[in-house]
Amino acid sequence: MSLQAKFVLGSACVFSLGIIGYVHYKQYLDRFIMNNVCFTSANFRQQLHQGVLTDIERRQRRKQENLYQLQKQIDLTKEIQKSEKNSNTDIT
Repeated sequence: MSLQAKFVLGSACVFSLGIIGYVHYKQYLDRFIMNNVCFTSANFRQQLHQGVLTDIERRQRRKQENLYQLQKQIDLTKEIQKSEKNSNTDIT
């Protein structure tokens, strides 16, 4: 293996380890800040919880709308198949 190849491989490894180390450090720092410094007020925690509840409600509404649309499509498909069947029997 040439000297250049060894250098490139070593540089890539060091760079990758640096990125991984930075990501872990950043996650640790974010968790520390969230748990200890900024988010200790009860009002803020309540707002976060309310946001979660709002998201759940939105998902449930979207699911109900999707189910309604699906049922509507199924009914329309049955109508079309029925009308095609009737038109085919009228021709013969």
